[in-house]
Amino acid sequence: MGEHYFAERPDAATRRRSVDLVLPDLHLRLDTDSGMFSPDRVDPGTRILLETAPSPPEAGDLLDLGCGYGPIALTLATRSPQATVWGVDVNQRAVTLGEGNARAVGLDNVRFKLVDEIAPGLRFAAIWSNPPIRIGKTALHDLLLTWLPRLTPGGLAHLVVQKHLGSDSLQRWLNGQGFPTERIASRSAYRVLRVAPRTEGRTP
Repeated sequence: MGEHYFAERPDAATRRRSVDLVLPDLHLRLDTDSGMFSPDRVDPGTRILLETAPSPPEAGDLLDLGCGYGPIALTLATRSPQATVWGVDVNQRAVTLGEGNARAVGLDNVRFKLVDEIAPGLRFAAIWSNPPIRIGKTALHDLLLTWLPRLTPGGLAHLVVQKHLGSDSLQRWLNGQGFPTERIASRSAYRVLRVAPRTEGRTP
């Protein structure tokens, strides 16, 4: 995995293949490639997030932060056809694949973009993410502090993180930053965290 999946233009030689995302309410076949996160299967954490988090809002702008080739964004777009879903990543190869996967499954309410292509004023009714823990704690904290404040009032974020990669310490840190955070699911050493907008007056 190395640096590749969070590099803008991965060095890894392209090797296209496909994976199946099978959930109780949908079945999507998605193209993947080397140089991105979990190209050989839908990551177990992603699957747990999609199986355990509550239904996304029916409308509004929804964000998949660190979208990869799109399993979360495309699930949100399927479950909330009246919403606009944004899949955001730093990885150009992943964004291109996400766009192709959206076309292949016939979803026109999802947009895949690089981070700097999202309008600064856009706010999100929901943020879902299997965040890139391996970029390091400082970079991860910077990432979350960039995007979580863009939740609309009443919006919620749902994050999935492995216990041994710091889910419990991340939960404590988020609460310390003024974002009320609670664990809503735990399965196979993964934790699903629900994060509310920052409490007024609780900027660190």
